[in-house]
Amino acid sequence: ERQALRDAVTRYNAEGVAGLFDRPKGRRPEWLTEAEQASLAAAIFKGPKPEVDGVCAWTREALAIWISAKFGKTLHPGSLSRILRRLDMSRQKARPVHPKTDAKAQERFQKGGCATP
Repeated sequence: ERQALRDAVTRYNAEGVAGLFDRPKGRRPEWLTEAEQASLAAAIFKGPKPEVDGVCAWTREALAIWISAKFGKTLHPGSLSRILRRLDMSRQKARPVHPKTDAKAQERFQKGGCATP
């Protein structure tokens, strides 16, 4: 193409041989800002509040709804996987813990049975 040759000659005249090397392409800006990503990470580490958030464990779908409500930005759960990966998090979730779990009953069971003495 004549235009590509003309651009190369113009860059060579302006910058010398260094002007002929490929330049990095621009990237699309992040969908969530750094502050929003920090807020998302804090919310994930803190965990959901069932009475406020309506879920007992964060899923990508629940996080997408949370982001929509908090920041007003719509994200597909699949896109959220990329954001979580960039934050060094996994899309996998831990086994949910019921908020009314009885720790003493679990301890009794682990010691050898459910019967109370």
